[in-house]
Amino acid sequence: MGYQYIAYTADRRVVKGKLSAPTEEAAANLLSYGGYHVVSLKVIVPFFSNEKLLARFARVKTKEIVLFSRELALLLESGTDIVNALELIQSQIANRAFRKTIGAVTSDIRAGTSLSTAMSRHPRTFPEVYHRTIAAGEQAGNLEVVLRQMADHLEKATVTEQKIRRAMAYPAMLAVVAVGVVAVLVSYVLPKFKDLYESFDAKLPLQTRIVITVSKWATDWGLYVLLGILVMAGLAYAYTRTPAGKYRWHRLLLTLPIVGRINLLTELSCCCRTMALLFKVGLPLPEIMALAIRGTSNTVMAEALTGVQRDLIQGEGLSKPMGKRPLFLPLMVQMVGVGEETGNLDNSLNTVAQSYEIEADERTTAAIGFIQPALIIAVAVVVGFIAVSMISAMYSIYHQVSV
Repeated sequence: MGYQYIAYTADRRVVKGKLSAPTEEAAANLLSYGGYHVVSLKVIVPFFSNEKLLARFARVKTKEIVLFSRELALLLESGTDIVNALELIQSQIANRAFRKTIGAVTSDIRAGTSLSTAMSRHPRTFPEVYHRTIAAGEQAGNLEVVLRQMADHLEKATVTEQKIRRAMAYPAMLAVVAVGVVAVLVSYVLPKFKDLYESFDAKLPLQTRIVITVSKWATDWGLYVLLGILVMAGLAYAYTRTPAGKYRWHRLLLTLPIVGRINLLTELSCCCRTMALLFKVGLPLPEIMALAIRGTSNTVMAEALTGVQRDLIQGEGLSKPMGKRPLFLPLMVQMVGVGEETGNLDNSLNTVAQSYEIEADERTTAAIGFIQPALIIAVAVVVGFIAVSMISAMYSIYHQVSV
C-alpha cells in the first residue's frame, strides 16, 4: 500500500515523499528508522483503481463470515497460532475482497495489533458488534468459544432473512406477471379490437365501451402516468433519506397492517439475540445497549433502545424501562424481568428471540397464503372482464349485422 508523508529531519528540514508499506504503522516505523519525524502520513488513493472498485462494489456475504469464524475457532483450538491460522484461511477464500481484508488483518496482527482492533479497521466486513465481541473474547481468553457463538448468531440471523426472502419471492413474481399481462392487453391487444369494432360502426355494450375508453386513456397518457409515479417515488425516496422522513418511514414499517407486526417481531428477535450474545461473552449492560442501538437499522427501534439505555444507567434496570415503551412487547418485558431476577438474562433473551422468530415465520406464511390467491383472483377478474367485454361486443356486432 502506498503512503504520502510529510516529515522533518533532525536538522529541522521539511521533506515530502512517498513510500510503500503493508500498514500505516509499518510506514511510520520505516520513517522513524530513517531518522524522520512524521508530521503527516496519508494513504495514496488513486482516482480510479481496482482497489476502489473492489471496496465499493464487492460484498462479503454473511455465510462467508460464518464459515471464517468456525474455521478460525477450529484452528485456534488445535493449537495453531493466530497468524498461521489466518494465512491458512486466506489461502482458501474464493472471494477476492474478503481475501484482501483477511490479508490486511494478518498484516496488522504481525505489526502488533490485536485481532479485534485489526478487524475494526474493516467495518464493511466486520460490523461493530462482531469485533467488540471478539475483543471481549480476547480479554476473557476464550476466543474460540466467542467465535463459535458469533458464527451461530450470524447464521440464525441469515436463516431468518432468507426465509422472508423466499416467502416473498413468489408473490413478487406473480405481481410482476400480473402487471405485465394487464399492460400487454391494454396497450396492444385492445387497440386492435377497437379498430375492428369501429370498422363495423356498431353500437357496443357498456362494458366494452368502458374497456376501450380505459385502453385509449392508458395508451395516450400511460407514459406520463408512469413518469409521474417514478417522480413521486423518487421524491418519496429522497424524503426517506432525511432524518424526519426516515423516522416516519421506519415507524410506518412497524405499524402497517399484517406486515408491521412481522417487521416488529423481526426487529425484536434480532435485538434479543444480539443482547444475549453480548451478555454471554461478559460485556456490561450499558455497553450492550449501545451496541444494540448501533446494530439496528430502524430509527424508531434505536430511539426506544436509547431511552432504555438512559433509564438503565439511572438505575432502573432493564425490564422496567422496556415496560414503559409499547414497542417492546409484553413477553419480552416479562422474560427480561425473569432473567434479571435469576441472573440468566442471556437464556431468557434467546427464548424470546426464538419465540418471536417462530411467530414471525407463522405470520409471514399466513400473509403469503393470503396474498397469493388474492393476486390470482385480481388478475382473473381483470382478464375475465376484458375477455367478456370483447366477446359480448362480438355478439353484439354479429346481431346488428345479421339484422
